[in-house]
Amino acid sequence: MNGMADTTTIRISRDTHARVTRLAAERHETIDETVSRAIRALRQDAMGADLAADLTDDEVAWLDADAG
Repeated sequence: MNGMADTTTIRISRDTHARVTRLAAERHETIDETVSRAIRALRQDAMGADLAADLTDDEVAWLDADAG
């Protein structure tokens, strides 16, 4: 992904560390790459949920407004 020139440490449980380490090994990538992909997937899921949600009354009114 973007290398690890600038890094920091995050505190996670030993169980989570073992799970992410195992997942990274299965995917033949670094832990950093696996975590980055997981974060991106979570953001995409949230975006998809937002897009799938029903429009609010204000949004419907705005879309129905006369543009001219």
